[in-house]
Amino acid sequence: MFSSQDILDIAIRLEKNGEKTYRDARLHISDEALKTLLAWIAQEEHDHARWFTELKSRLIQYEDHHLMAEFSQALVEDVVQGQAFSLQEVDFVAIDTPDQMLRTFIGFEDDTIAFYEVLKTFIDDAAIAAQLDRIILEEKKHMATFQEMLAGD
Repeated sequence: MFSSQDILDIAIRLEKNGEKTYRDARLHISDEALKTLLAWIAQEEHDHARWFTELKSRLIQYEDHHLMAEFSQALVEDVVQGQAFSLQEVDFVAIDTPDQMLRTFIGFEDDTIAFYEVLKTFIDDAAIAAQLDRIILEEKKHMATFQEMLAGD
């Protein structure tokens, strides 16, 4: 079973991995518009990680909070088993085309959204839920932007 700290560590790791992936991707592409987009998304992922880190600090005193106990079981049963959640490094050498890169980014954003959607169902604090909703919308915007770029090729 995961503790609240473990769950937030996963969220932080997702965001930090996203930031690193988008920054690293910039080194493997020549399209300036895509480089600018990736820099912007990397900064948003950085901001998301900071929010989850701050939330983790605030929740330390509430470690036995029922939300996290319930979520821990659901996370193990429904979400985490068999899912990498884009926690692995992206091997840009193995990505041959811009389409493959965009599909990789879409998969990353989709994994992140799925994780946060499950987490959201267990949050009963309106302020935390509202902030998580904002992050989910930003992740969806990232994914939609990548999908538009893929469709435009």
